[in-house]
Amino acid sequence: MASGWAQDGAVQDQIDATVDSEVERAKNSMPKGESLTHCEECDAVIPEPRRKAIQGVRLCIKCQSEQEKKGRSALYNRAGSKDSQLR
Repeated sequence: MASGWAQDGAVQDQIDATVDSEVERAKNSMPKGESLTHCEECDAVIPEPRRKAIQGVRLCIKCQSEQEKKGRSALYNRAGSKDSQLR
């Protein structure tokens, strides 16, 4: 595949780096510790099945959904190699 001055495999390396960084971000955003009984945003009761299913849950489903909508990433590897851009 022709891609300008990029070395062979550079495009795949960038894709791999993007996937790896997104997986790491997802792992780091997982809740930890003991689950709360009430949402830390709206103080709604967090149902016991949710607390058991998700260790360290801190938000009710509604607040969690709103937070996830705000925090969507562009899936663009900003930490990727700039080598091909410098040539």
